[in-house]
Amino acid sequence: MKLAVVGGGSTYTPELIDGFARLRDTLPITELVLVDPAADRLDLVGGLARRIFAKQGHPGRIVTTHDLDAAVEGADAVLLQLRVGGQAARNQDETWPLECGCVGQETTGAGGLAKALRTVPVVLDIAERVRRANPDAWIIDFTNPVGIVTRALLRAGHKAVGLCNVAIGFQRKFAGHLGVDPARVHLGHVGLNHLTWETSVRLDGPGGEEVLPRLLAGHGDAIAADLRLPRPVLDRLGVVPSYYLRYFYAHDEVVEELRTKPSRAAEVAAMEKELLEMYGDPALDEKPGLLAKRGGAFYSEAAVDLAASLLGAGGSPYQVVNTLNNGTLPFLPDDAVIETQAAVGRDGAVPLPAGPVDPLFAGLIANVTAYEDLALDAALRGGRERVFKALLAHPLIGQYAYADQLTDRLIAHNGEHLAWA
Repeated sequence: MKLAVVGGGSTYTPELIDGFARLRDTLPITELVLVDPAADRLDLVGGLARRIFAKQGHPGRIVTTHDLDAAVEGADAVLLQLRVGGQAARNQDETWPLECGCVGQETTGAGGLAKALRTVPVVLDIAERVRRANPDAWIIDFTNPVGIVTRALLRAGHKAVGLCNVAIGFQRKFAGHLGVDPARVHLGHVGLNHLTWETSVRLDGPGGEEVLPRLLAGHGDAIAADLRLPRPVLDRLGVVPSYYLRYFYAHDEVVEELRTKPSRAAEVAAMEKELLEMYGDPALDEKPGLLAKRGGAFYSEAAVDLAASLLGAGGSPYQVVNTLNNGTLPFLPDDAVIETQAAVGRDGAVPLPAGPVDPLFAGLIANVTAYEDLALDAALRGGRERVFKALLAHPLIGQYAYADQLTDRLIAHNGEHLAWA
């Protein structure tokens, strides 16, 4: 079994490698190819990856290359974890929206749109090259904004599934609170990528015992603290929102916070410098503890589970993924991409029935879906007016004066990445 990781020079990659090594019985990889244009990073990450495999006794071969076509040739699955423009572009995404009083964030709002515009054309080019190399290969997208990128891939006819680590993070935390094996925790996960609510928590599958009320009653304070939301908000909602909902539920508070501290991109850039120095140590043969602060917790477990199911190697029967709506949420178009529990196998992901969705959540889901449709149109066809309309439609912006200003700032900061600008 051959897997390729596009963006293999990422400092995230050792987390992925550690999962591949530990879970080799679930996903028996014989060849793993890390591809990245950044030669210095790729050499450091590749060296550590080989040492991790060797220490854990994984027999698979790890190859590093800058040649995308060679990397994906004969690959059974290709994982995408790239960042067009690097942390410098992310830093821009997180700062210039604040000038207009809007949240600066890399996956939602104006910054999220900027990232989508930079990323979608690049990902579609990669996907076409994967299709030419092996039309049966699965593409697993971890590249943000996952919902928009996955929608672009599926609209172009690619075999793709989107993946995020939010759900598995909740699964692990809830399991800890309940004192059970994480595999027993089944989430009623509803919404879009980075716009989800846990409306149900059951033990032992979708038909198991409902424990969400018990979870909120006994551990609501800890859950609220993790989300940085007041406990009464959880009690009034009766569900657990993703921590990304804080950008919506406490927008002005978050803007003030972001204006008074360094950007997350600046923090990550400093962390990455330290991590790369660690990776260069020939004695290091495991992922360092610092990597846990980088983000992407449990990404490797989620990626292994998904790849194993798509390739018929095993995997959990139900997984939270990003895939086509196809009637699951009747208030959305069939071709919308939702993040939901799905049955995953060789033929892809089939969403489980979601049941009625409270209008309190459905309204926001529908609004952001409309924005994502306009965002994808702007990413595919370009043009100032399309960017403006996407920003105007976004519930975190929604005023024409802000949308106009943000459009100008977005284009000014991203011109080198936008073929039409």
